[in-house]
Amino acid sequence: MATPPVTQARTVTLTIDGHEVTAPEGTTIWAAAKTAGIDIPVLCHDERYDPAGVCRMCVVDVGAPAFAAACVRACEDGMEVQTATGEVERSRAMLTRLLLADQPARERDPKQTTTGDNELLALADRYGVSQDGRLPLGTGRGTDDSNPVIAVDHDACILCDRCVRACDDIQGNDVIGRSGKGYATRIAFDLNDPMGESSCVTCGECVAACPTGALTNKPIRNIPIRPRAELDQVDTVCPYCGVGCALTYHVDRERGAIAFAEGRDQPGSQSRLCVKGRYGWDYAASPQRLTVPLIRRDASYPKGALSTEVRGDMADGSQRPADGNGQAGNGRGSKRRRKPGGLVDYGEVLPHFREATWEEALDLVARRLTEIHAAGGPAAIAGFGSAKCSNEEAYLFQKLIRTGFHTNNVDHCTRLCHASSVAALFEGIGSGAVSTTYGDVVNADVAIVTGSNPTANHPVASSFFKQARRRGTTIIYIDPRADKMSDHADIFCQLKPGTDVAFYNSVMHEVIRQGLTDPEFIQQRTTNYDALARTVADYPPERGEQITGVPADTIRRVARAWGEAGAGVIFWGMGISQHTTGTDNARCLIAMCAITGNVGRPGSGLHPLRGQNNVQGASDMGLIPMFYPDYKKADDPDVKARFEQAWGVGDLDPKRGLTVTEIIGSALKGGVRGMYMMGENPFLSDPNINKVRKALAALDFLVVQDIFLTETAEFADVILPASSYLEKDGTYTNTDRRVQLGRKVLDPPGQARVDWEVVQDIANRIGLDWHYTSAREVFEEIVSVMASYTNLSYDNLGLSGKLYPNPDPEHSDGTVVMFGEKFNTPDGLAHLVPAEWLPAKELPDEQYPFVLNTGRLLQHWHTGTMTRRSFALDAISPRAEVYLNPGDAAALGLADGARARVTSRRGTIVLATRVSHREAPGNCFIPFHFREAAANLLTIDEIDPMGKIPEFKFCAVRIEAAGEGD
Repeated sequence: MATPPVTQARTVTLTIDGHEVTAPEGTTIWAAAKTAGIDIPVLCHDERYDPAGVCRMCVVDVGAPAFAAACVRACEDGMEVQTATGEVERSRAMLTRLLLADQPARERDPKQTTTGDNELLALADRYGVSQDGRLPLGTGRGTDDSNPVIAVDHDACILCDRCVRACDDIQGNDVIGRSGKGYATRIAFDLNDPMGESSCVTCGECVAACPTGALTNKPIRNIPIRPRAELDQVDTVCPYCGVGCALTYHVDRERGAIAFAEGRDQPGSQSRLCVKGRYGWDYAASPQRLTVPLIRRDASYPKGALSTEVRGDMADGSQRPADGNGQAGNGRGSKRRRKPGGLVDYGEVLPHFREATWEEALDLVARRLTEIHAAGGPAAIAGFGSAKCSNEEAYLFQKLIRTGFHTNNVDHCTRLCHASSVAALFEGIGSGAVSTTYGDVVNADVAIVTGSNPTANHPVASSFFKQARRRGTTIIYIDPRADKMSDHADIFCQLKPGTDVAFYNSVMHEVIRQGLTDPEFIQQRTTNYDALARTVADYPPERGEQITGVPADTIRRVARAWGEAGAGVIFWGMGISQHTTGTDNARCLIAMCAITGNVGRPGSGLHPLRGQNNVQGASDMGLIPMFYPDYKKADDPDVKARFEQAWGVGDLDPKRGLTVTEIIGSALKGGVRGMYMMGENPFLSDPNINKVRKALAALDFLVVQDIFLTETAEFADVILPASSYLEKDGTYTNTDRRVQLGRKVLDPPGQARVDWEVVQDIANRIGLDWHYTSAREVFEEIVSVMASYTNLSYDNLGLSGKLYPNPDPEHSDGTVVMFGEKFNTPDGLAHLVPAEWLPAKELPDEQYPFVLNTGRLLQHWHTGTMTRRSFALDAISPRAEVYLNPGDAAALGLADGARARVTSRRGTIVLATRVSHREAPGNCFIPFHFREAAANLLTIDEIDPMGKIPEFKFCAVRIEAAGEGD
């Protein structure tokens, strides 16, 4: 495809307050003045939103009969602008006086008494306007306290519409508008609902936008919000999903707590946050934090789970059913209340452990792991690291397992999210990372979002998708669930679960049939095209419709849109990867891009949206059994020799290690006998919980390093109190390949310690001679052994981080679009791998007629250990629910909120019903965050043969009304 010629943008020259200013044609006076260092006050304007010109505070004199609003008036050649004449300033002062006349008193204004940055009051001070002439408010327009963390004071609203535009233009949620007439006009949520009962997702963008006290943050955990000038500011990144939003915590040092959080400008997030980033940080201050090392008491052997729910008292070994309203059975017909938030019952579990010194606990860990290694060899040891920990901690953890115990049995949660994607990407293009950023969607003509629920899993990334659509990008959304992203799609394909290969083969069939491929790209940059073409020839749209349920005409429409796009990008999530055919699914997406030439150019490429905050970085660091750092093959003799030299050791394991699911299977058979888990909770995150329970109980020794007493920790011999994300320095790599600095915000509680220091202490106790003094020093070693991170350093990452690869981080943000000339495969070509559609391993039948899909909610994350201890997040979404199509719910006699029993061949749970038009008939959806209704008690543990990822997205279940005794 030919590159269009670059055209020089026209400019205009004008005079502003006597200064000659040149600006691109179409630039507003306000923007031009800002670039010249001239301040024009505004209330309704924010440069991130489309200008509205409703407040008139920014008026300037352009020599016309009337003043012009600088935020909307475009610059003109030869224009002379005066921004602060006496008359202009008097106009602003009068406007300020009028706006202030019906405002709440300064001493009760919530934004002034908290953060201290009420912009209207700042203008009042600037122009010397007092509230002496303030009008009586009369009945007023009222307040709204229905949201747990956002307060609404309609009396303080000046109807500037900044909150409306923040909700629409930035987040794309379209919740806020106006209602009423005249003085009774006020902002409204949906159809004038209370904010807490509306479709508001509590992202807080409206609070950040509001210039008065109309929208303000409420204190969390009774920590008062003081003026920002009285607080410390710590710039860091969000600890939740893989988007890695930049934020600033405002810290009350007197109380040792965070007062509030705000988004911070950075290319990837552009000051945006979601509800988790803005309000979900208080988990670190939970009174349930582990603060001292614990050793299992002798009386609590033989080892097993300790709490009623985790232990399971039913004869078949399954978990006793628990309902979404908080009750769980003890297996003998009685009931007892679960603890608030569905958390581990500390009162039931902690008596089985005794407190210990760090020296005693670490000595015991080193001795027992060394003994097991000596008796059973390297195969007897395994480690689970964490994608919640920093790059430095992931790097040292895998280095400990490999050099201290000479095994590659080390893995983390990538095995449960995108392992199949990585397998297909390495096979196809030689790299497991994204080929472009999610922000590059702005350059795409067409974006396919498939197998993902980005409005819940990657909400800030989804805001970029929604913005792109408003600017003309065609969004094609493909998923078995009609979740909120479908509301923002131009084409929505609700395919049957597990039919992705058939769908994409049909699309490629049509792309080829209609002559919409890129023959030059295929010839010069791919291999095996003929085999691919032969395979997809057997998948005409009519066959695709028969398998997937998507109409043949819709398949043709998708193919034409994709094939005719000048630039197309594909984003996918775990709806693609978490299948026994996950690698085949991703192979199809790679082929879709390759045959149309949609790789290596702006607005095109492949982007598996990563789930956890550092799953990309942890994988980069080699926290996986088949790769050393930088994805160097563990079974390559040259790689082995290179790392033996770099690390100063011998006898590294010459073969690939076991994956997460294989380690669990090995433990059941007596292979793996000792385990070190840092920040993982496989009891809830792994499939088929009954199997996991037995495997954990079968271990001779388990050490768990975590910030809370998790379900997995109930099986531990030693529990080590770790540091939360907020309590340490380190680097984190987001889904875009952006390496960012995470900075220490708070001190760890009690005796809790920074994770990498604990890993180093264990390493030295088993005979390794490590002397790292800081995370910075560890990062320097990482860069020395990883070509992808070459040139990066703590000093040049800056506040926004840097994308890798980056040849010049001092002057460049890094490489956005990869593979412009060649791929990372040995021959530099994309290897096309055809795939045949295969049905799921466990299909519905008369006994189990429904298909179960599992996933996340916006307010929660992973196994809920953090989010269910966050006040805001647990308050908004406190209970486990099964989502059912209205027709299915009616046929089962289940009303919204009614208790339902869901049973698979592996177990039973009881939880509340959520009647949802987003589910297709015959399907149900259960979030996996809730231990009292653990979705993974039901899931099947079949795995993808290539990626070794479990089948989380498809198993057969039965649903029925729960009885009173359940």
